Amino acid sequence: MWVVKLGGSLLGKPELKAWLSLLARQSDGRIVIVPGGGVFADAVRNAQPVGGYDDATAHHMALLAMEQYGLVMKSLQPELAMASSELEIAERSWQHRAIVWMPSRMVLADEAIPMNWDVTSDSLAAWLAGKIGADRLVLVKHAECAEQPLPILRLVEEGVLDTRFAEFAASLACPIHVIDKSGSAGFSAALAGGPAPARAF
Repeated sequence: MWVVKLGGSLLGKPELKAWLSLLARQSDGRIVIVPGGGVFADAVRNAQPVGGYDDATAHHMALLAMEQYGLVMKSLQPELAMASSELEIAERSWQHRAIVWMPSRMVLADEAIPMNWDVTSDSLAAWLAGKIGADRLVLVKHAECAEQPLPILRLVEEGVLDTRFAEFAASLACPIHVIDKSGSAGFSAALAGGPAPARAF
């Protein structure tokens, strides 16, 4: 199973439809998509000072923002399946479908996950990868990092990854990749088991 986080920066871009089409076509039950928060999470963050709600409430709302993006993905690619629990992920996998993770149910059930803005969809993707024993974690962003092993601490310092990502990724045994939103061709080759461009995998 591969966990693939599609960043919110893809919203409204042609690359998003390309990724969703690819994942739906080639997944065969091996892909769980983690939606970013994007503009939906930005709305929660921007409204917090005005609304006066606490970080725990903002955390819950940001999870729902990820689910809003997930619903957009489902609208753009109806062949995707939705899942909100480990059991549902397994069931959709058995159906040989690409899965969009709806995170609020699982994340809110784990009290060890900090309820603040230090944890974003990047860290939650790493958390899910550990939870389901993923074979790879792929973060699709506006820019890639071809270095392996991934220089996580440097990317955290540069703001590419959130401040808690290193903590959530520390226990992962699988490779972690940060690839550009235009890197779907290399991803496709890797998923198919064939040779892939070095810059992607």
